[in-house]
Amino acid sequence: MTERRTRVLVVDDEILIREGLAALLRATPDLEVCGQAESGEEAVALAGELRPDIVLMDIRLRGADGVTATERILAEAPDPRPRILILTTYDLDEYVYAALRAGAAGFLLKDTPPERLFTAIRTVAAGDMLFAPTVTRRLIEAYTTRHTAPAASGDVPESAPGEDASELLAPLTRRERDILGLVARGLTNPEIAARLTVSISTVKTHINRIMTKLDLTSRAQAVTLAYESGLIRPAVVQRFS
Repeated sequence: MTERRTRVLVVDDEILIREGLAALLRATPDLEVCGQAESGEEAVALAGELRPDIVLMDIRLRGADGVTATERILAEAPDPRPRILILTTYDLDEYVYAALRAGAAGFLLKDTPPERLFTAIRTVAAGDMLFAPTVTRRLIEAYTTRHTAPAASGDVPESAPGEDASELLAPLTRRERDILGLVARGLTNPEIAARLTVSISTVKTHINRIMTKLDLTSRAQAVTLAYESGLIRPAVVQRFS
């Protein structure tokens, strides 16, 4: 029996880049290009029609940008929702944090080598998150600036670590908070299971409960909430850079 291939929708407003990506993916046995879109609006329509596993999304598009398209695709798609992997030209891209909040599962730069792109698609399709190292550094800087900068008085940080966690994460048990923290540090399900000495299925159960209790749709949103609640400090993700 033929193994099911991962179906990818390629979204980019530059035809040469879009066709080049599609050609690379078609040459990979376990990946299938199910469609191409040149705008955010077309991406939303095709995602609903074709039900891809992965949407390879350019972040800067004419009309609706990649962030808007990501939000709409994830809001409108039935389960299982597609996983959205953002492609960005610059690691300074101001849309990256917004795309993370919207539920994107990962970010890559457009100069990523083909083999790394294929690995990223497989990683995201398996349910994990993936970030290009330079993008990760920019996210760390953004979180540091927003959440650890001194207040106007120059003496006291905006909030102490964990100060907001009790309110935002109130629905979670202690173990669920621990697992959320490990997810936010970038650990995969097998790594979390090994760290806590539990089964992978137990980790998956806890993560599903976290998502349900906090009304989240992706691990990326869980990571964002872990930062914004003060559950973890930005510096802990430097292991990816």
